[in-house]
Amino acid sequence: MGVRTWIEGWPVVRQLTDDDPLGRGAAAKSKHSAHLGPRTTTADKIVKSVCPFCAVGCGQNVYVKDGKVVHIEGDPDSPVSRGRLCPRGSSTLQLTTGSAREYRVLYRRPHGTDWEQLPLDQAMDMITDRVINTRREAWQWEVDGKRTRRTMGFASLGGATLDNEENYLIKKLFTALGAVQIENQARI
Repeated sequence: MGVRTWIEGWPVVRQLTDDDPLGRGAAAKSKHSAHLGPRTTTADKIVKSVCPFCAVGCGQNVYVKDGKVVHIEGDPDSPVSRGRLCPRGSSTLQLTTGSAREYRVLYRRPHGTDWEQLPLDQAMDMITDRVINTRREAWQWEVDGKRTRRTMGFASLGGATLDNEENYLIKKLFTALGAVQIENQARI
């Protein structure tokens, strides 16, 4: 490869000498990028979804191949986001398939320094026992002579990663348990 051929391969030189003075077409492509195709063309199906990060509810197209998520992008049909995603929403693929995602229950005992793995059933039983015991120990039938029927022993802080229906059910659950400290970070 001669120096002249090498220099003519530079995008700026191609931009100035070809029919693409603004560098929006062929002048901006390299030999490598000319042979690339979108990774979405190999997907088996596209699933419509909603971004899980905040209460805005931007639409997402989730591309699935062989039962695994391969790409996520903004849904152009969404009236909320019109195909756009913020940087956090653009990282949803990493949330679903990232190497840091945990698929097991980790538990650190009180005053412990190490995490241990627990079976899911055991962890759920521990949570259930703690909720029941806390409710029993912190239940208030009356406060200052006024009927309250509540507990101040636990609270609920919901998040924007849950949809309205899930947050509604959590609110109903904690209200039925007698909690009065029920809040949601996604309140607008």
